Amino acid sequence: MYRIIRIPPEKGEEIRKKAVREHFLDTERKIRKFRTAENAFLEIPVTEAAGKSVEGFPVLEQENPEFPEKPGSLKEYLKDFLSEAELACVPAGWQILGDIIIVSIPEALEDKKIRIAEALLSMYPKCRTVVRDLGIEGQFRQPKRELLLGTGTETIHKEHGCFFKQDVTKVMYSKGNLEERKRMSRLGKGEVIVDMFAGIGYFSIPMAVHSSPEKITGIEINPESFAYLKENIRLNRVEEIFIPVCGDCSTAAPEGTADRVLMGYVGTTHHYLEPAIKALKKSGGILHYHETVPDSLARTRPQERIRKAAYALGKKVEILETRRIKKYSPGVLHVVVDARIFE
Repeated sequence: MYRIIRIPPEKGEEIRKKAVREHFLDTERKIRKFRTAENAFLEIPVTEAAGKSVEGFPVLEQENPEFPEKPGSLKEYLKDFLSEAELACVPAGWQILGDIIIVSIPEALEDKKIRIAEALLSMYPKCRTVVRDLGIEGQFRQPKRELLLGTGTETIHKEHGCFFKQDVTKVMYSKGNLEERKRMSRLGKGEVIVDMFAGIGYFSIPMAVHSSPEKITGIEINPESFAYLKENIRLNRVEEIFIPVCGDCSTAAPEGTADRVLMGYVGTTHHYLEPAIKALKKSGGILHYHETVPDSLARTRPQERIRKAAYALGKKVEILETRRIKKYSPGVLHVVVDARIFE
């Protein structure tokens, strides 16, 4: 059964916004005009979530519903509402985590941000919330984000067979790190792992789920991220092998125990190289060291920093591979260096 509410045209925009906001607009059907001998109305298509009435207007059964052809892009959704100049500023991409859409909207479209959010929810009816991305701030690299539509910012994102519960306004989750997360899921079988910057389990949860390591110790200093790390360990049913530790990895990392150490943080990662190397077994092990670095220094500076820290501890280094993760900013790359540390 197809349902509609029949309302006066002057109430159309108000009720449409309410339907979007409260998730009972049926985006699969057209809003259309209906005329009787005496009056004109709008028929707003609604779902069962609308109940029996909306704002005093009864929910009715609709005959012969109309289904629009879905446009293929956000610009097509917005072409009737934005000028040509504004359409040129419309974002070309966004991120979907669980049932939340994260989008960067330029200042030039400040007064159109809610309309853009409504269009995105129309494009992705299974999503319930849209937040605007405004960058990263603070020691813990927390996202700065604005809730545009929806009521909740916590979600469970499923990726590569793993579950990541998170609040998108409190913790970062980079789509650009996807291939590295997949790569980590193939490493560490039977090994003891130390994750120096565990976050919500970005790299070590895939390893725990897919690689059958002996044990993982995940260290995280941010209390909010740590709470989600513990929740994700439970969600992914890896409690028997994954030990979460809340603290500063420079002092909380165990010494002489690990076959492999993950350093999946950027910014000041090099300050933690010595405790990371000390976490490896005396006989040695593998280090995965992340750094943001100018493009021209990507093949030298990270490797030199690893060698310097290792030599200070009387260790040797074999650089196994340097991999580009993504472009971090203009002229700056996010890279990861795999290095074998040994006596």
